[in-house]
Amino acid sequence: MIPWSRKVSGMIRLALIASLLGSVGSHSAIHAANVDEGKRVVKAAPASPSAEGIKLEAENGILKDSVSIGTEGTGYSGSGYASFQSDGSATLTYNAAAPELYDISIGYSAPFGDKKTHLVVNGATSEVSLAAASNFVEVSGGKAMLQAGTNTIVIEPYWGYYYIDYIKLTAAAAPDDHDVKSSLTNPNATKETKALMSYLVSQYGNKIISGQQELSSIEWINQQTGKLPAIFSTDLMDYSPSRVEHGATSNEVEKMISWYKDRGGIVALCWHWNAPTGLYNEPGKEWWRGFYTEFTTFDVQYALENPDSEDYQLLIRDIDAIAFQLKRLQDAGVPVLWRPLHEAEGGWFWWGAKGPEPTKQLWRLMYDSLTNDHGLNNLIWVWNSEKADWYPGDDVVDMASIDIYNPAGDYNPISAKYESMVSLVNDKKLVALAENGPIPDPDLLQAYGADWSFFNTWTGSIINDGIVNTAAHLNKVYNHDYVITLDELPSDLYTNCDAEDSASGGGTK
Repeated sequence: MIPWSRKVSGMIRLALIASLLGSVGSHSAIHAANVDEGKRVVKAAPASPSAEGIKLEAENGILKDSVSIGTEGTGYSGSGYASFQSDGSATLTYNAAAPELYDISIGYSAPFGDKKTHLVVNGATSEVSLAAASNFVEVSGGKAMLQAGTNTIVIEPYWGYYYIDYIKLTAAAAPDDHDVKSSLTNPNATKETKALMSYLVSQYGNKIISGQQELSSIEWINQQTGKLPAIFSTDLMDYSPSRVEHGATSNEVEKMISWYKDRGGIVALCWHWNAPTGLYNEPGKEWWRGFYTEFTTFDVQYALENPDSEDYQLLIRDIDAIAFQLKRLQDAGVPVLWRPLHEAEGGWFWWGAKGPEPTKQLWRLMYDSLTNDHGLNNLIWVWNSEKADWYPGDDVVDMASIDIYNPAGDYNPISAKYESMVSLVNDKKLVALAENGPIPDPDLLQAYGADWSFFNTWTGSIINDGIVNTAAHLNKVYNHDYVITLDELPSDLYTNCDAEDSASGGGTK
């Protein structure tokens, strides 16, 4: 299949969409709607939205359970809004004259702080973040491929309470070219690291690179599909000093060196950083759970505000310990997609428990220590959050990423989160799917223009239960022309630094 080009004509794009809609039917990866019989059908909006878009007022939808119509306050459109709590839904329908790709916007108010909602279009679920807003504002809900005839749009609570004013549909315009450079924030990066970054940029928007967490899962994929992921992703968790103190050991560094030298693959790393101290270590709160906020008393904000404290010194001790392991990789010539402090904005890990400022300060402390004090030049720094107030800055971030777990069997391209990440970095840095459950469908990735640099599927049942990712889907993904597998990596991956220095919708189309 010819990779989707950002410069391809609208007619070709429409043909691709029509082909997808026509070939997959009502039980496809785009999941045609399943509306309960006997429910009142909302009067459809006109089939041809104007350039300004067409609004579907939430208060006119089918409201279920605790969702009710609100009219308090001002600034909303129509006669009211849908007030969400912790359950229920609002269902809207739209009649499209022909299959087409639409931009979706959501009018909302979130007076009770940052929230999240689920937007389900013809059965495909997208998670949309709603930033705190006391007034009614608008946020992108990504793109949706609508079929000719009736389409169903459902808003479901994910993390309430909030108000939904409307859903707006606008015929999607051709996306702009990317403006991504292959230069790294560390000017002293090794030649292998520069070469890897150049390759990543050259593929951005042309193809997606396959990745998998844990070596055992990689071998399982090979047994199922005859292919191997290009990226081996693993964890420095058991190198955390507070785990080592309790007897933890690890050979992940040896595995990474072997993957690089013997297979020629790409290495990616996260770090479930066990808290330096303050572990409860009691039944239900064992020491090995210590990267979670609820299982430690460690206060990252206190440590950073008190550099003379023991807690601060333990932070430095831990960073030094991880630097030793990363140095082993550098000595072996291994460049690393390095993703520390992941999912910080969720607050469930101690490094994000005190809000954005301590997390950003810790990121910069780690960047300075590993880069300048330890001379680690083999790291491509991968940030892992979508919120602007958490972003530590372009000068210390090489790539941006996010972790998304769609419902089992839902292979939609996660376009809302993709567009959110592109906006975060002003389309000047690569955007990647650093953790995922269901792997996005390669055909839909191209049709939606969701140019994730790579995907990285989590391990265990996520990859091998046959439900989250079916055998048929895995074989489609790993044998698809749009997906780069290990055997398709270039032989000069770590020596060629002459690639394009920027991506215009991905290197060369």
